[in-house]
Amino acid sequence: MSKEWPLYEVFIRSKNGLSHRHAGSVHAADPEMALEAARDVYTRRQEGVSLWVVPSTEIIASDPGDQEMLFKPAKDKIYRHPTFYNIPKEVKHL
Repeated sequence: MSKEWPLYEVFIRSKNGLSHRHAGSVHAADPEMALEAARDVYTRRQEGVSLWVVPSTEIIASDPGDQEMLFKPAKDKIYRHPTFYNIPKEVKHL
């Protein structure tokens, strides 16, 4: 039996309108403690406006070997990416 606290993955949103980004991990006894530890460790200089903590055991990841099967179909759908649209300079974070 492990005596180590569960591992939580930490995600930070640096500004309103942006997506959360993975910042690192913390060990904590419960989610509230994980949130406090994440705040103390990863936002000491007011780097964010929002924090997420997720138990590492709850994250499901794809296998890099499945890249072809998972991502190749998206290449056929160019309309999903605004590469051929004129985007105004006023539009930020696209």
